[in-house]
Amino acid sequence: MLASTTTNVAYIILFVILIGWILYAMGNRKKARPELGSEIELAANRKVYYDDEILEGRRLERVQFIGLLFLVVSVIGLPLYWILEPARQVGAKEYSVERATKWGAELFAPTAKGGFNCAGCHGGMTATGGVAAYAITNPNTGEVKAVSWKAPALNTIFYRFSVDEVVFILNYGRPFSPMSPWGLVGGGPMNAQQIENLIAYLTSIQLPRVGCAANEPDNRVCATGTLEPAKQQEITDAAMAAVKDGTYKSYGEALFNLDVGSGAYSCARCHTQGWSYGNPAQPAQGAMGPNLTAGATASHFPSQQDQINFIKKGSELGKKFGLQGQGSGRMPAFGNLLTDAQIKAIVEYVRSL
Repeated sequence: MLASTTTNVAYIILFVILIGWILYAMGNRKKARPELGSEIELAANRKVYYDDEILEGRRLERVQFIGLLFLVVSVIGLPLYWILEPARQVGAKEYSVERATKWGAELFAPTAKGGFNCAGCHGGMTATGGVAAYAITNPNTGEVKAVSWKAPALNTIFYRFSVDEVVFILNYGRPFSPMSPWGLVGGGPMNAQQIENLIAYLTSIQLPRVGCAANEPDNRVCATGTLEPAKQQEITDAAMAAVKDGTYKSYGEALFNLDVGSGAYSCARCHTQGWSYGNPAQPAQGAMGPNLTAGATASHFPSQQDQINFIKKGSELGKKFGLQGQGSGRMPAFGNLLTDAQIKAIVEYVRSL
């Protein structure tokens, strides 16, 4: 990295200067020893100084040469500094991101390695999805039951949520799920810097995108990029296989309920009670998300295309959607994660309920 090389050169120059000053001080001290006890005879203001011939001769030329040498250093050094400065700033930023990512990885790590055990629930350091121990209470009987909750994959989290939305989730958690608040503002143990470090780490493990614009070089978080076609094909293949073996009746129903990547793409996670802990109730009757059955979706979105657009963009906080809906920010965007054909199949299934 150019910035690191520049910094190393600066340290070398500083080291050479320090060594030079030390040698000069030692030499000057050694030279001064004969003067001890004869300060009056050898004091600078008591000695005869150089005459004009010496002052205006070789001594003057030597001083002029030293001045010219410093001028050459300035003439070459300043433009060189201006040329290298942009690269130094970029390098410093990259180093800052690398350092934050490293710290974020330490926070994400299992408890045994000194972390906050995000990896323990979300499927290891690559966050491909896992399970979390959780206790649910039956609202009718009050019975408490231990379950294994399907924790979602986080390697596509920025396909579905913005950075601000993920920060909010980290700070305040997900109600009625094992995801507790982690930020100090929400009652958790992490300060704002630690949350930023976690964001840096999550960014580093995102699945690469395709179709990023020229001004969006980072293919893990670019706004215009989508999931690689091969990964999207995996979702299609899994859905078609589930239809073929009779698990689901239609392609759209399979996509709605699919558990690819521990529910990274599943609509049922939010819209079907009990799906997250392996005891699903009637599909799409509502859980964290609203009930989508009994024609509720079709009446709210008279146009199928409006519903498709809503699913692609997600629920934007405070913004209107459908006939009389106001966004809460809880509905993620799936436009960068699923293909138009996949979203259309899901909409057709939901509207048939």
